[in-house]
Amino acid sequence: MSNPTKSTAVKSPKIAIIGNPNVGKSTIFNQLTGLNQKIGNYPGVTVDKKTGVMNHEGSSYELIDLPGTYSLYPNSEDEIIAHRVLNQQSEIEKPEFVLMVIDSLQLSRGLFLASQLIDLGLNLALVLNMSDLAEKKKIEVKGFELFKALGVPILHTNARASKGLDQIKDLIHQRNFAKPSEFLKVSEYLDPVLLTDVKEKFGLSTDYQAYQLLRFGLKDRALSPEKRNWIAQKLSSISVNLEAAQLEETKLRYRKITDIIERVVVKKDAIPATTNVLDKAFLHPVLGYVIFAAILLVIFQAIFAWASVPMDMIDGFFAELAGWVNSSLPEGVFTSLISEGIIPGIGGVVIFIPQIAMLFGFLAILEDTGYMSRVVFLMDRWMRPFGLHGKSIVPLVSGVACAIPGVMAARNIGNWKEKIITIMVTPLMSCSARLPVYIILIGLVVPDDTVLGFINMQALALLGLYLLGVVGVLVTAYGLKNILKTSEKSFLMVELPSYRTPRWKDVLLTMYSKSYTFVTEAGKVILAISVILWVLASYGPPSEMEAIRLERDQKIELAQNQEEVEIIEAEASSKLLENSFIGIMGRAIEPSIRPLGYDWKIGIALITSFAAREVFVSTIATIYSIGGDGEDELTIREKLNSQINPATGEKVFNTATAFSLMVFYAFAMQCMSTLAVVYRETKGWKWPLIQTVYMTILAYVSALITYQILS
Repeated sequence: MSNPTKSTAVKSPKIAIIGNPNVGKSTIFNQLTGLNQKIGNYPGVTVDKKTGVMNHEGSSYELIDLPGTYSLYPNSEDEIIAHRVLNQQSEIEKPEFVLMVIDSLQLSRGLFLASQLIDLGLNLALVLNMSDLAEKKKIEVKGFELFKALGVPILHTNARASKGLDQIKDLIHQRNFAKPSEFLKVSEYLDPVLLTDVKEKFGLSTDYQAYQLLRFGLKDRALSPEKRNWIAQKLSSISVNLEAAQLEETKLRYRKITDIIERVVVKKDAIPATTNVLDKAFLHPVLGYVIFAAILLVIFQAIFAWASVPMDMIDGFFAELAGWVNSSLPEGVFTSLISEGIIPGIGGVVIFIPQIAMLFGFLAILEDTGYMSRVVFLMDRWMRPFGLHGKSIVPLVSGVACAIPGVMAARNIGNWKEKIITIMVTPLMSCSARLPVYIILIGLVVPDDTVLGFINMQALALLGLYLLGVVGVLVTAYGLKNILKTSEKSFLMVELPSYRTPRWKDVLLTMYSKSYTFVTEAGKVILAISVILWVLASYGPPSEMEAIRLERDQKIELAQNQEEVEIIEAEASSKLLENSFIGIMGRAIEPSIRPLGYDWKIGIALITSFAAREVFVSTIATIYSIGGDGEDELTIREKLNSQINPATGEKVFNTATAFSLMVFYAFAMQCMSTLAVVYRETKGWKWPLIQTVYMTILAYVSALITYQILS
């Protein structure tokens, strides 16, 4: 994000905010920091690092929004981050104070993590959030009794209604945190003598820090190899069952927490709740899926159709801007670079903002209302056999509109393996960019007839291509499930929170932050590739390119009317593209694509459509010198239908070639924007390169089989 507060001479104290998922932690973080936030990377993992600045009474404080976690037993990347920062192993992130947010309705679960934080020896304060829901359910938490039991400051808040936030600001400003005595002594479940060397080696102050590092340190790749080797040697030298110690620790913790709960929680006569009534519908084995399908239809409609209005406006604006630059500036390389490379490149980034903002706005609403947890619970048993997660359904469905917001939505999946699988297969869903390619080719080779009197064959072919994408997703996900190895355990632990009205400020902040992240991170890669493609398509061997331009100018001088000029310019554009570096590349790959039924002209379209799949249509229009509007499907279709292969005497775009092309585009990556987003989400080039390679191989083999069968 933007607007970070300017640094001052005095270093701002760091306060880490932690809590279980769905307790309002991020709501509190957003309200304390507003737009003074920024997103970075934690080293070694794909989890975002979210920090912000709180200003209060002339002082500034750096807040770290840690990922939601149920305990300091790290099994996922999110939990590893919390473990690393709070166990003082990250000097860069090391906070002076910790603010833990607890759901007032789930006190027992929240106190488990809180008790671990106490034993780490942290300066701690607790925020009992959602106090309004506790009041509605006639549940009273005695704050003073809880303070006496734990020894840390307690605040009651209702962050959604902004109640108690001033007290939180005052607490932070006054440094009103406490470091109480141990909640549970390590000696109750492990001999502390075993931890002496660990404390000395890593400079730790408490036994629990040493125990946590010994038990889970090997999972944190941010530790140096030397430290991890030392931990491994230490573990091999002792004969203690640390897993059994962890189980005993958990049992003893909950025993003490139960005693505290009995003293501090008073349950009065509960009033009827609507949650159970709604869950009977939303979690129903039949009706639940119908409701979810209806909600997905609304989201899909928004991303696919509603976003088209602002996207068309953005597209038109950048097209007019490119035209204005082209006509206003003097002719030359610089003008051409700006109008044909940089401006379209920037437009190719900005045009996706409406889809990204809308998707994440809907996701924020579903999350804030409590419905998203039901979706995860509902879909998990269908997704898991294929190596996916219940949360994978939203990215996959979003991928039918556009893979970019779909890939970004996968960040909500906590398990690393399931997140990577979801990211790797989402681009296989047939997105809207493939639609122009499908429509042109289906119109060429599939007759506009009906089957059984009412089923249109062209519509059936289009449906088949979408179903092919779904099959590709499931088969590929199943394969990746068996290939990818991780020690991270996959299980479903999801809270079904009470239903709430969405907090619109948080929804808007989410829409802004996701859009900003896409533009600033993925946009750099997209713009760079756009310029590279422009260079490859605009330049070629100087002598050949100059000869084509000279011939064009001579013909134009002899032209009788404007129509002849347009035909001459279209033919020249085709020849220039054919002899450009990208045209040379098209000829170079012709031997490898000939078995698929493609010639070098289709090869050029395959290369240029890497910028975006729908570019295939405009490239084909240029390479075959089609006059008029490049989006005029009838003109393009008639021109393609008349192309003859000189070697065989048959149509270039026959049934075998057309279906081979459709299958190729159904599976091939062919989208630099998606590639850039995968790079952004996985924090490196490893996975996007693997994704490009496997999707290209899958597309090639599938297209080859299709062509050989149909020919």
